[in-house]
Amino acid sequence: MVGPLAACSSRALLLPCRAPTLPYPVTSFPTSLPAQIPWRRISEIGASSGSRRGFRRLQVSNVAVPEVSSTTEVRRIAAKEVQRPVYPFAAIVGQDEMKLCLLLNVIDPKIGGVMIMGDRGTGKSTTVRSLVDLLPEIKVVIGDPFNSDPDDPESMGMEVRERVIQGEEVPATTIKITMVDLPLGATEDRVCGTIDIEKALTEGVKAFEPGLLAKANRGILYVDEVNLLDDHLVDVLLDSAASGWNTVEREGISISHPARFILIGSGNPEEGELRPQLLDRFGMHAQVGTVRDAELRVKIVEERARFDMDPKGFRESYRTEQEKLQQQITSARTNLSSVQIDHDLRVKISKVCAELNVDGLRGDIVTNRAAKALAALKGRDRVTPDDVATVIPNCLRHRLRKDPLESIDSGLLVIEKFYEVFN
Repeated sequence: MVGPLAACSSRALLLPCRAPTLPYPVTSFPTSLPAQIPWRRISEIGASSGSRRGFRRLQVSNVAVPEVSSTTEVRRIAAKEVQRPVYPFAAIVGQDEMKLCLLLNVIDPKIGGVMIMGDRGTGKSTTVRSLVDLLPEIKVVIGDPFNSDPDDPESMGMEVRERVIQGEEVPATTIKITMVDLPLGATEDRVCGTIDIEKALTEGVKAFEPGLLAKANRGILYVDEVNLLDDHLVDVLLDSAASGWNTVEREGISISHPARFILIGSGNPEEGELRPQLLDRFGMHAQVGTVRDAELRVKIVEERARFDMDPKGFRESYRTEQEKLQQQITSARTNLSSVQIDHDLRVKISKVCAELNVDGLRGDIVTNRAAKALAALKGRDRVTPDDVATVIPNCLRHRLRKDPLESIDSGLLVIEKFYEVFN
């Protein structure tokens, strides 16, 4: 070797004693780098160099980097600034039935979600997505892709559960409940997750890339135009909704993770009905109609025009109402466990379900849960018959259909039976 590198080791290729003419500015080296590192382009530092003889993988430590604040509050503010503005939930005009069903499911996720069916252009998707601002925070394990609850074994991933069993203390933080959109054209691998077979065979590890079901665990999974969803994705949702777990099987390798989510679907009944198996998985059913009152229609148009013209200012004008509603939801979630429902009311609810010939007991369970959530939302600790009368049509109307070709009852049959049983 000749030239300015002659005095240096040919194997280590250390920095030369006399600086050569570099193809890039010398100032590109951080001043805190160690004195002896392999001489290569900065873009190669830390990368695998198996393709070049004499080079080994290098890990550079203590590199000077710009000071960046990593506090949770700063990250939240930064994320909020770049988010697409969402129409405020408090600004939704009318559609009280749909809004109530959504709020009750946020208060008690075990209700089982809500199916929203109605005409085109009635604000179904806008209302569901506006729910994001009102979602409360939950406690999750740091670094876990499944949003595992550090205090609830049923909501833990397998790795987190093993760490807890071994007595290891898992670090936790709080995040807002996530809402995941499931697009109609999504593949099964994107929904369920994928296994890297090559890495599993060569390195002997289960390399799993989580899908949308993992991200939606302990959150909300929203499917727009759910009645147009492919049958194979419907089967996946049915399996996850029934068991609360998602299992991925590929080439003899099996991986499972928790997948408990609030399933929210919307659609237009003119485009087709849902399969009865999936329809029964929705805890509540809301019907949305086109507003006929001319004054209300004008108000909706004006409010939407204000939002499109100045989204930030429009959201600011509803900040007080949004915060009040968020506090009401948080208080209801906290007090839900203390809400009581009398045995007499439970018997009458079950009698209504039996006389309406509702299959299974899911209708009884959901009606009880929804009535308690409504009482908690109103700030009471005991369920009244009025609470039951408000929620029972949404809990039972979609469970009365025996023939898939029949249309879903509007709720009049349920109300008539309710007043007959409750006198």
